[in-house]
Amino acid sequence: MKIIERQIDSDALARLMTIFPVVAILGPRQSGKTTLAKTLKADHYFDLENPQDAALLDQPQLALEDLKGVIVIDEIQRKPDLFALMRYLVDQNKKRKFVILGSASRDLIRQSSETLAGRIAYHYLGGFRLSEVEPSKAKTLWIRGGLPRSFLAASDAASLTWRSQYITTFLERDIPQLGINIPARTLRQFWTMLSHYHGQILNYAELGRSFGVSDMTVRKYCDILEGTFMIRILQPWYVNLGKRLVKRPKFYLRDSGLYHALSAIETAKQLTAWPKLGASWEGFALECVCRSLGKQDSELYFWNTHAGAELDLFWQNKGKNWGVEFKYEDAPRLTRSMQIAMEDLQLAKLWVVYPGKKEYPLTKKISVLPLEMIGDKVS
Repeated sequence: MKIIERQIDSDALARLMTIFPVVAILGPRQSGKTTLAKTLKADHYFDLENPQDAALLDQPQLALEDLKGVIVIDEIQRKPDLFALMRYLVDQNKKRKFVILGSASRDLIRQSSETLAGRIAYHYLGGFRLSEVEPSKAKTLWIRGGLPRSFLAASDAASLTWRSQYITTFLERDIPQLGINIPARTLRQFWTMLSHYHGQILNYAELGRSFGVSDMTVRKYCDILEGTFMIRILQPWYVNLGKRLVKRPKFYLRDSGLYHALSAIETAKQLTAWPKLGASWEGFALECVCRSLGKQDSELYFWNTHAGAELDLFWQNKGKNWGVEFKYEDAPRLTRSMQIAMEDLQLAKLWVVYPGKKEYPLTKKISVLPLEMIGDKVS
């Protein structure tokens, strides 16, 4: 299988390792965390899915105390009790470094941040970025998603088969291993139903009625899928503007390939004829921009008023407000919604991202931008 260099992630990881004694690489299964970690040429490597390595770490202090250099521990969520020992070990030897890999974010971040406060940094690794693939492969990235084995599959059919098996393995093996006792069939049905809300405002009560469960159960299921990097819950930005603002979150599947697999979309022809074409492209483009920004999920928002004005992505940087609107159109034009967003949010710049090839201005502060140029503009 072809290897794609992931220099952005390698450089980011190297920077974090010069500052922090512990760095966590977080991301979904099969996103390339192990491959990235192996580029470090670590002095010691433990994979907790390997029974032999797991047995060695049954007596963790004996196994780790005399080790020096860079120590990688893969699938760290299997032994969260190691965090307290890591704190002791890095405090005892300032030159000792730990790189830990995990496939579940929320509990892992909570447990590690409580124990390793000030000593740990987090790097999120998703699928391939748009900037990491050839321009001619951009549509393939959209259809198949960024998970390496899916994107690099020999054909669209092989890619869809791999993603279908990935979903089954995730539900039947990975979720139970995280200590979550929800039948795989139930969570699959929920995930499939949830995919129909891709790009829409989440109404937990409405989802609960549709699925025949309480809104608290819906929140629990969403938390599981968000914490394992399967979905993105984008929170609303709202301040006291004297307007009625939408205060419910917005939902996207993070990986466009998994979204298509849940709907049995295999080829570009099927995608083009799909009623959810626009929503699919919006989610794909939004994820591309979010990855380019390199910000924490908690720093990214959307904005929407009950009167109809909206902004798909909003963030703050260097004391200024910035925004992106996504349009699956040949030639987006200036709208009243964009003007309201500029005025109400006092945006320094608003980019209208579309699938075309030409960049052009709509006003002094509003520009239409091809998706493939996002890395040069909004990062």
